[in-house]
Amino acid sequence: MTLPLVSIVIPSYKSEFFEQTLRSAIGQTYPNIEIVVSDNCPTEAIKDICAKFNHVEYSRNPEKGAGNVIKSLYAGRGEFIKPLFDDDLLHPFCIEKMVRAMQSNPAIQLVFSASAIIDNNNNKTSIRKPNNGSALISGRDMQRQIVLSFINMIGEFSSVLYRRNRIQQFTPNELFNLAGKDYALGLADIAAFFNLTRDNSIYYYDEELTYFRHDTQLQSNSNPAANKNFVHCVTEWVDLLLHAFDTNAISLAELSNANAVVTNFLNRWRSTYPVVDQYQAKYLQKIADNS
Repeated sequence: MTLPLVSIVIPSYKSEFFEQTLRSAIGQTYPNIEIVVSDNCPTEAIKDICAKFNHVEYSRNPEKGAGNVIKSLYAGRGEFIKPLFDDDLLHPFCIEKMVRAMQSNPAIQLVFSASAIIDNNNNKTSIRKPNNGSALISGRDMQRQIVLSFINMIGEFSSVLYRRNRIQQFTPNELFNLAGKDYALGLADIAAFFNLTRDNSIYYYDEELTYFRHDTQLQSNSNPAANKNFVHCVTEWVDLLLHAFDTNAISLAELSNANAVVTNFLNRWRSTYPVVDQYQAKYLQKIADNS
């Protein structure tokens, strides 16, 4: 079996855990990797950490936030791209096992694995195992599972590996766009996963290969207190559900039967974001218009 080049791309801003992140990339058992760091840190901390290690391709990126992430998702020369955010970690066998899965079938456009949520001390706080055993899953089936449950079973960008030639079929503006709606401020990862795997397959590897750090103290898109756009991470679940219905991924009966999921989810956020009332009304109106 050949060993194609894999680009581990790291959009960086926070320096607190960056060296751990970088060491987890360097420590992969897979031998043919390049590590590409795009630095948006306001200090020299990330640059100084990268300087400690050979063979790290470092660049300073003046684009903040989403611009730095998007640049990194398209970076690298590898046949496969492995995003890794600046405080997440990879298991040493992550790249080796994900590449093996990707090479098993040319229809596979994205590989993800079981993963763990970790705290600031690298203690596991929860485990994510969305399937019983490793499996080949169609992109359409995964879309259905996600929108009908309001659960991102794939995880964050640090959880996946994808083909470079596939992402290049989308411009950066198209990657987070579904039917004319831009999800860049909210559920960008899910929108990108749907685009990358549309009419193709996903492979789920049932071993814990990635670690997502949930730190409520630091600036993070997953932290409502730090992310001024977090409301989009709530309301866009309704948009994804309605998009699935409009594109015939789910039936009217399935849309109607999702009422409890929609209501329970929006109720969690109603006091924080009163705008969710409008999205529940939009959901109910879609059912009424098609009944």
